[in-house]
Amino acid sequence: MATHSNSHLKHRKKEEEEEAHDQIMNNGTAAAAAARARRQKAKRGLRSLGIAVVFPLSLTLLDISLFGASQQYRAMEKPFWLPRLWALHLACLGSAFLMGLSAWLVWVDGGFHRCPAAMALYLSQLALGLAWDPVVFKAGATRAGLVLCLGLVGALVGCARTFKNVNPIAGDLVKPCLGWALLVSVTNLKLISSR
Repeated sequence: MATHSNSHLKHRKKEEEEEAHDQIMNNGTAAAAAARARRQKAKRGLRSLGIAVVFPLSLTLLDISLFGASQQYRAMEKPFWLPRLWALHLACLGSAFLMGLSAWLVWVDGGFHRCPAAMALYLSQLALGLAWDPVVFKAGATRAGLVLCLGLVGALVGCARTFKNVNPIAGDLVKPCLGWALLVSVTNLKLISSR
């Protein structure tokens, strides 16, 4: 009888060990699956970040290469505070990068779904910023360029406010872009006065 009890205990102990082993294996599998899911989510996040930043940067670079040359601006006598053409274009690229990053932060937090005006403001500022070079440097329409600048400043102020409601960091990233838009406006005013 004692032998039967010992064998029963051994059998029961073996079952408990197998259950514990299965539980460890399941936990390990669950942990591995969770780690895989985190890696896939991170890859998707990096891919979407790349698109959000590269898209406006590419458009801005294309805009600068097609319409950014201006003999009038190069030949114009400029005060020390007015940027050289290369510095103005570098600021355009910096602004496109920051706005892309800011828009991505808003998108990640679901801000474009909750507040469709944020997407409209972002696309407006992108279009107005891209329109400035061809209107001012190629067409020579500096007064129309000033109207574009005013619209750009308004769109960026709207972006800063709506983005900040979704993600405060995104709202803060718009502020240097607002400084860039003011610089473009001052440059535009100088171009009007030099005619």
